[in-house]
Amino acid sequence: MKNHSYISMQQDMPDQGQLQVTVLDSASNRPVENATVRISYTGVPDNVIEEIRTDSSGKTPMLELVAPPLEYSMKPVEQQPYAEYTVRISAEGFTPKEVAGTEVLPHSIARQGASLSRQQGSGEDYQRIVIGPHTLFGEYPPKNPEAEIKPINETGEIVLNKVVIPEYIVVHDGPIGDTSAQDYYVRYKDYIKNVASSEIYATWPEDTIRANVLAIMSFTLNRVYTEWYRNKGYDYTITSSTAYDHKWINGRNIFESIDRIVDELFENYLSRPDVRQPILTQYCDGRQVQCRDRGWMTQWGSKALGDQGYSAIEILRSFYGNDMYINVAEAVSGIPASWPGYDLTIGVTGEKVQQIQEQLNAIAKAYPAIPTVTVDGIYGPATAASVKKFQNVFGLPTSGVVDYPTWYKIQEIYVAVTRIAELR
Repeated sequence: MKNHSYISMQQDMPDQGQLQVTVLDSASNRPVENATVRISYTGVPDNVIEEIRTDSSGKTPMLELVAPPLEYSMKPVEQQPYAEYTVRISAEGFTPKEVAGTEVLPHSIARQGASLSRQQGSGEDYQRIVIGPHTLFGEYPPKNPEAEIKPINETGEIVLNKVVIPEYIVVHDGPIGDTSAQDYYVRYKDYIKNVASSEIYATWPEDTIRANVLAIMSFTLNRVYTEWYRNKGYDYTITSSTAYDHKWINGRNIFESIDRIVDELFENYLSRPDVRQPILTQYCDGRQVQCRDRGWMTQWGSKALGDQGYSAIEILRSFYGNDMYINVAEAVSGIPASWPGYDLTIGVTGEKVQQIQEQLNAIAKAYPAIPTVTVDGIYGPATAASVKKFQNVFGLPTSGVVDYPTWYKIQEIYVAVTRIAELR
């Protein structure tokens, strides 16, 4: 039965969004089945409104939760456009975890991941993560301006000879010089998804999301390509401070539309003619901080252009100029084999099909809901059914076809369940 406080909140927040929680074992990256997940409104943390358990893929059912009106996220307003929920997770043999501040936007799917550590000692402790405010709603330091192209005639500034998508980046969770801040090893795509979910609203037009994701990726790859912080004596790739870089929030939820678009675009970055390095594409919100006179993109301005039907590159060129274009990285680090350049579907044969079949069987050992297949290099109905279940488990469109996003998601999960990277 819904409690009185929750009924009151339903009346105050007439819209709804969706939330799904995924629980993994931090030691093996494998799903935790039968974990108990309790959901409460962050403002009333002791009143549990939903209690569910995870399935064999470590996932809860999709939950319908109340959220503020959609219009709050569609234009700058004073009201908070997302609801905040507290997620408490417990499983036998693991240290319990609490995530406070999971954001649920109306008409959107929020995915909250949680990695549980094996329990040590008495079992009385628990891990707690607090998700801070979204940058479009909270107050954060404005970006310190930098040159968008780093000089190549300074010793040590440019150390890479090609643009490579890294497997991991090291995020310093604080401003430059904060020695108390922790460093986190984060998969590149997960970092981009986290930043985009922290800095723009998933309810915005998809081409607005694409434009912002491209700007975030290009900025990040400039830091990677120039080894910007390492050349200054710091042992990390990027910070979580908006004064220097992007807002990354440890443990936050990701939104489905952003998750899907990053998977679609993750090899891309922004270039200018005759410039090898990705462009350091700086931006601001355009409401609390103004930056249009610097030639930067404004996030609310990009939303307005998306509303008018502008494409992602048209939005970007409206702010950064007509000589900005989208480029593709030369390599992706940590991937067993690159995208073949065509979809794998019924009737396709060859080594790429065999590779996918082998990888699906390896993944099925950790995710038993995914059926194993005969490794014969022939893409038949059984392989299509296995791919379709994989897509279902990992939130992809269930076509049964290995398209570009599905290919790289299979690679990512295969790597995650067959080895834990040695991060030094």
